[in-house]
Amino acid sequence: MAERGTLFIISAPSGAGKTSLANALVEQTPGLRLSISHTTRPQRPGEEEGVNYHFLDRSVFVRKVEEGRFLEHAEVFGNLYGTSADWVNHTLNQGEDVVLEIDWQGAQQVRRLMPGATSIFILPPSLDELAQRLQGRGQDDEDVIDERLAGAQREMTHYNEFDYLVINDDFARARGDLSAIIQARRLHIDRQAPALESTLRELLSGNRSRQ
Repeated sequence: MAERGTLFIISAPSGAGKTSLANALVEQTPGLRLSISHTTRPQRPGEEEGVNYHFLDRSVFVRKVEEGRFLEHAEVFGNLYGTSADWVNHTLNQGEDVVLEIDWQGAQQVRRLMPGATSIFILPPSLDELAQRLQGRGQDDEDVIDERLAGAQREMTHYNEFDYLVINDDFARARGDLSAIIQARRLHIDRQAPALESTLRELLSGNRSRQ
């Protein structure tokens, strides 16, 4: 039976680049799967069902909450977001690692349920840069952008709840930092010792082959 995988949480304020970084990280890292969140947010142009999100009616989402089908759920800017508990646990039990791209509220819920999760918070290099990124999307008016910036500042006050901090001032460097965190966690003794059980047994037995 495969050793259980590790759960990684990636959080960031809106516009810090967590979606692009998480996608790039999963694309280049074997054995790492990205959880696709469920949401009541309207589908944006270019988004695909089951690729960007699982889009649900609010009534369906609420019913799933009542049934305990979400590992975490939160309301952000009037929309509901949630992570499938069944999918995450099934994937971890298959020995694969899972990345959750969720906000700080969801991260708090997941850490309570899964204290062994590794959590990472991504920060923008400055508020000016964050504002430029939000404006560059061309999807929101100035009032919405101002609201998102204020929300981002509130979100960033929770940075100290996470295990790692990554600054996304250069995409390639930030992606490398995330890869280093994944690899370091995979080399942690709680995963390596079971995987290397036979090797450790031989090394500690005192027996060696004679040529």
